[in-house]
Amino acid sequence: MRHVFNREHIKHKMGWLMNTDTAIELCRSSGWLALTLSGPALLVAIGIGLVIGLLQAMTQLQDQSLTFVPKLIAMTCVILLLLPWGLGLLTEYTADLIRRIPHRI
Repeated sequence: MRHVFNREHIKHKMGWLMNTDTAIELCRSSGWLALTLSGPALLVAIGIGLVIGLLQAMTQLQDQSLTFVPKLIAMTCVILLLLPWGLGLLTEYTADLIRRIPHRI
């Protein structure tokens, strides 16, 4: 007779299934980290887009590359300036995640 394994049997025998609270907390913390890391570059892009949009409206210049190139340069500068901080946050999050593996299963 063949034994059919269900989730509860696997959870009881192996102890490796994650509960929903843990999964939700991991998704929440990784989402917050993604917003924290991408926020400064996105805010700079929004600010520069707004300023250039106002300048285009006042001067009636409607060139698409006029908005793209300054945003690209500013976002690159912000990312390069904040790279050590971002890598520190990412390293800290990853180390904390790995450190908590035994407690999460």
